Amino acid sequence: MLLHGQTEFIEKYVEVIGELNARGFTVATFDWRGQGGSARLLDNPLKAHIATFRQYDEDLAAFLDRIVKPMSSAPPLALAHSMGGHNLLRTLHDRPGAFSAAVLSAPMLAITTRGYPAFVARIATALHCILGQGNRFAWGMAARDPLRMEFADQLVTSDRARFQRTQDFLKQNPSIRLAGPTWGWIEAAYRSMARVAAPGFAKAIQTPVLIAGAGKDRIVRTEAERAFVKRLPHGTYIELADSEHEILQENDSVRARFWQAFDAFVEKLPS
Repeated sequence: MLLHGQTEFIEKYVEVIGELNARGFTVATFDWRGQGGSARLLDNPLKAHIATFRQYDEDLAAFLDRIVKPMSSAPPLALAHSMGGHNLLRTLHDRPGAFSAAVLSAPMLAITTRGYPAFVARIATALHCILGQGNRFAWGMAARDPLRMEFADQLVTSDRARFQRTQDFLKQNPSIRLAGPTWGWIEAAYRSMARVAAPGFAKAIQTPVLIAGAGKDRIVRTEAERAFVKRLPHGTYIELADSEHEILQENDSVRARFWQAFDAFVEKLPS
């Protein structure tokens, strides 16, 4: 099962799906509610919004039970990026045995705050929601449109060609794009990250997990990934020092090292 990050969409992973197919995997994937080709939760289709991350749990459970399980009696392997990795960790904790193993690319365990002190960002988020402004764009998001994004302005990859491929998908189908999160989405994310960071959460996950951290990540905090994997009973960690956040959309060198680690991890799993 392939699980995308926030604002992403199935088409963006066409290369990854092909690489998994070449390794003998059948790939099942979907767009989370509120993004890609799935229905939006607010009238403005550019807003990334969710009331609670339990809604993502419901999405994952429905897809797993209705689509993936009928495909095979064996628990699937999961590959997940960023928010997808975060959501997967919730399911690994809540549904032991649902997956045979998991590979997480730059999972969202703690987010960066783009120059604001962390406590300021947290208080601002809570206040906007308390004041009934949870459906509004977070600071800086209202003017953002991926269709106008230039390579020099983005923070997620050093690979110009793969960035442009994503832009081409968006231009072909503008309705799948998102500008950025609402205050409500960020509040829900903070609450979910606190749950995942709580004592005992990681220790309860018995599934083998490989976490790949991005050394140049400007979206999530890599140090949180390093700390989290130490608490996993069966956790493995690699860090791609020269990678921006989107490891699977990075340059060939970064991606080759990721796939090398992926293959080594999968090879050691019980058959």
